[in-house]
Order: sequence, then C-alpha cells, then structure tokens
Amino acid sequence: MNELIEILNDLHPEVDFTTAKDLVTGGILDSFDIVSLISEINEEFDVTIGAAELTPENFASAETIYALIQSKLDDED
Repeated sequence: MNELIEILNDLHPEVDFTTAKDLVTGGILDSFDIVSLISEINEEFDVTIGAAELTPENFASAETIYALIQSKLDDED
C-alpha cells in the first residue's frame, strides 16, 4: 500500500490519499492521471490492468485501487 500512496502522491502531492474518497467522481484524478497511474502500477507491481477494470469504482480511493492490484496479484498465483 505504501508504494501505491507514493505513486499517488507523485501525481497530486496536495491530496491526502490515505483518507480521500471519490478520486475519479470527485475530480481528483482525471483521465491523464489514470493513464499515468496505470503505467506506474504496471511497472511497480508487475500487473496488467485491463480496459474492463477502468471503472470509477476501482479507482474511488487508494483502498479500492490497492484491492484491484491485490486481485491482479492473486490471479497470477
């Protein structure tokens, strides 16, 4: 989780991602941020996030993003 928070903080250092909710619907993350975020996640965690997984629900908070990463890691086992 710390790695993810670090990635998010690089995108928007002014946001407290440990408590922030509704990252997409609240306008904190835009489409360019999502593209950058996915690229960083793919590199850091060695997972691939598909287009079908690009939903506001999966990117609502750091917790939901981390849950998505964990599910991808579990799928690889």
